[in-house]
Amino acid sequence: MDSKKQEQLLRPHAEIAYQHELEALKKVDNRHRPPGWHLSPWAVVTYLLGGKLENGIEIEPKYFGNRRLIEIAVATLVTDRALLLIGIPGTGKTWVSEHLAAAISGQSTLLVQGTAGMSEEAMRYGWNYAKLLSEGPSENALVASPIMTAMQQGKIARVEELTRIPSDVQDTLITLLSEKTLPVPELNQEIQAHRGFNVIATANDRDKGVNDLSSALRRRFNTVVLPLPNSLEEEMTIVKTRVDKMGRALELPADAPPIKEIKRLVTIFRELRQGKTEDGRTKVKSPSATLSTAEAISVINSGQALAAHFGDGILKAHDLAAGITGAIIKDPVQDKLVWEEYLETVVKERKEWRDLYRSCKELL
Repeated sequence: MDSKKQEQLLRPHAEIAYQHELEALKKVDNRHRPPGWHLSPWAVVTYLLGGKLENGIEIEPKYFGNRRLIEIAVATLVTDRALLLIGIPGTGKTWVSEHLAAAISGQSTLLVQGTAGMSEEAMRYGWNYAKLLSEGPSENALVASPIMTAMQQGKIARVEELTRIPSDVQDTLITLLSEKTLPVPELNQEIQAHRGFNVIATANDRDKGVNDLSSALRRRFNTVVLPLPNSLEEEMTIVKTRVDKMGRALELPADAPPIKEIKRLVTIFRELRQGKTEDGRTKVKSPSATLSTAEAISVINSGQALAAHFGDGILKAHDLAAGITGAIIKDPVQDKLVWEEYLETVVKERKEWRDLYRSCKELL
């Protein structure tokens, strides 16, 4: 894709947005590459976690967290085991799966998005009904699913929100993952996976209506749990990095968000998640919202849009307040009480936060 077309995309796929990094890694990557892989496991981990190459090119970190978790995830995909990334919403499961697929296969678009109403066709294959009526069952009438395409091409397939998929549809993966074969009984044949094929699935157990994985399916996966950031500083770094990148992509005519505002927002989210203040002196109630890092990024982006179009371009407390209130109050009764109590017992008592206290109170 040429640079002009790429600039018009709201969110380019990882293999397009970071093409220069993937090519730079490929040039210096002299380590062993598993069959079907574009990069070695070492290069894949470097692409995810960042670093400086021998030729001086800087690789931007895509994931901030425990290096060992990413190494385990990559090592899993070298074997014949599929990878299951689990974590609460906003811990970067989709982000990590996309970048793993881009680095390993050079393509992250072989994606099945899990929904409660999904049918087996989305996992296996479907039919072009016009051709089916005119020709009968044939290879021409067969419509391959992303997983079937990944098997044929020896690439990584991604399955998002695995636990939202009905249990009987989930179990269609069992044969695919254990036998690396997709039977097509209508044609009396089967599709066998080429080297390089594997599956990365993501799931969280916080959503309502979750369908637990059967023990048979769970055994086909190695599970890696992606946690929330360990420290305030780590979470602030993630928010700032992603906000800066998204701000450039959206071309928001606003200054970079002040570190002070990012710190206040991340502190609020962490304290409400943990049920206590950062210093551990005051206990607070937690709302029903997950208040993840992804939501913090969204609040900052929303505040920047307000500052850019209805302010002086600099993110201030009143720009932040609207997004914070919307992120925290999901239940208009219980969450509102939790937020009001936190404002009175924590925010109000911090002298340097008085402007934020007033702005938030005005919206209640």
